[in-house]
Amino acid sequence: MKKKFLALLLTLAMALSLAACGGKSGGADNPGTQEPSSSGGDAKTYKVGICQLLQHPALDEATRGFKEYLTEQLGDAVTFEEGNASGESTNCSTIIDGFLASGVDLILANATASLQAAASATSTVPVLGTSITDYATALEIGDWTGTVGGNISGTSDLAPLDQQAAMVQELFPDAKTVGLLYCSGEPNSVYQCTVVDAALKGMGYDVQWFAFTDSNDIASVVQSACDVCDVMYVPTDNTAAANAEAIANVVLPAGVPMIAGEEGICSGCGVATLSISYYDIGKIAGEMAYDILVDGADISTMPIEFAPEVTKKYNAANCEALNLTMPEDYVPIAAE
Repeated sequence: MKKKFLALLLTLAMALSLAACGGKSGGADNPGTQEPSSSGGDAKTYKVGICQLLQHPALDEATRGFKEYLTEQLGDAVTFEEGNASGESTNCSTIIDGFLASGVDLILANATASLQAAASATSTVPVLGTSITDYATALEIGDWTGTVGGNISGTSDLAPLDQQAAMVQELFPDAKTVGLLYCSGEPNSVYQCTVVDAALKGMGYDVQWFAFTDSNDIASVVQSACDVCDVMYVPTDNTAAANAEAIANVVLPAGVPMIAGEEGICSGCGVATLSISYYDIGKIAGEMAYDILVDGADISTMPIEFAPEVTKKYNAANCEALNLTMPEDYVPIAAE
């Protein structure tokens, strides 16, 4: 009888020990092994690489909009690896390769050279572009439908080019010759100039193209343009953006006004622009990233997105220097 009682006690002790061990698995005492709950307890984290071509107010704003949106939505669950190529396309490839080596879940390619580098480096990791003027031109896509396909999508910084050309006619109806200033090494700039050229010629303007290669020849090219042009147009061109002060040092003394494709360039050397918010297109890219990372959206089916609105803006200081008065519906660019 005593042996049976001892066996019963031993069996009961073993059962209690097993129950205690089972209770720790996934319980509050051992959170490291706790299963994700269906109510939002998923501990998944995301690593996002951001490759920005150069430091510039417009590109900086796009990056800020992207990061702030994802951080607001994901908090500490998202981390960023950032690389700035300092305006050198070759540096973009090095930065992107580093992202891939560290196992990022998604890449934000800020500006065309960054997008091209990412497209060449990976066909599997999702790539979102931003501050890209025309994806078809940047990626050499024929029969453009609005969607890149594959592992690429993103946002565009293109303000309507026909409306930009219309600004020339609105502000300078008596001008005869319009000069198009652009960097020959930027395909998106060539694309913009081509569209604006056709629109201006349709309005009766004589249009002449002036291409520079880099900062070394930009001043001489601008001077040549000022010698023959009544007004100039510069598209959303990264090299022009980085050298806006050098352009201003030529066009303002020459008395030649310049319409700019984006606000950052206009702040330096232009008199007016059809402006978008780069923060907005960065935020939209962040929304797209969230859909891809968290909701499993198929990037291959996501169309390129654009800024929700455009605004006519002017550079008050440059307009004053050239004795220009802007229409009432133009908004002054905020001084930094």
